[in-house]
Amino acid sequence: MTSRPVLVGLDGADPAASALVWAVDEAQRRHAPLRIVHVLEWHPVDSSELPGHTYVEVVWASGNALVAAAARRAAEIAPQLSVRSDTLLGRPAECLTNAARDAQLVVLGHRGRGGFAGMLLGSVSERVAGHASCPVAVVRGRAAADGPVVVGVDDSPAAGPVLADAFETAAGRGSRLVVVRAGGADPAGRARLERDVAPWSEKYPQVAVEVRLVDDDAAPALVDASAGARLMVVGSRGRGPVRAALLGSTGLHLLRLAACPVLITRHR
Repeated sequence: MTSRPVLVGLDGADPAASALVWAVDEAQRRHAPLRIVHVLEWHPVDSSELPGHTYVEVVWASGNALVAAAARRAAEIAPQLSVRSDTLLGRPAECLTNAARDAQLVVLGHRGRGGFAGMLLGSVSERVAGHASCPVAVVRGRAAADGPVVVGVDDSPAAGPVLADAFETAAGRGSRLVVVRAGGADPAGRARLERDVAPWSEKYPQVAVEVRLVDDDAAPALVDASAGARLMVVGSRGRGPVRAALLGSTGLHLLRLAACPVLITRHR
């Protein structure tokens, strides 16, 4: 078992409950321990005395109760799993990003309980996905148990590591892999994509692969492909004006609209 945990951030919202179940399953698959984290965001203006207890004591007890219940749920699902639970004090995105330094994967729900009903991605999930030093999975939509893993790649050198992660992910799940790239469906473009995929197909011969070239922006095609998919995989960096963060375009689009969980890969 690796010592670096799968870390799941919880805030008590319903999407976070789905994130816990997904994180337990992923920790088992990776033979890794699970760390459950809840962050108490300090609001001094609310820290008035309550009858018999201080504000801090009340919210701290509530946070501890939340992670304790989550730990019990994890133990029910996977009795042999090593589980640690922590309540932290600070800003949620900052605390989770810092905790990610010691994790191999961070798992989050797609929307926190403090967001507006119409928002499809919570600010904490978006910030952690964009800044964590390890891969981040945002659990949203529905993962089709018999669906493929879908990966979106460009034709830059960064595509290699993303393809490597996608093939490993598909192999670990016994799933098919669909590789999507924008840039037109011309024969030369398809040949380049097949050439990029070939080394990984040789390494993972058990993974059935389908390659798809799309004429326009990859984001809408990936959202369409996410319907009926088991997992969507994208890299954390793109090219051109969004080189600093793929989350500014395709990745962020998927985190907001994908019909299945999304894994943002990142290499340390």
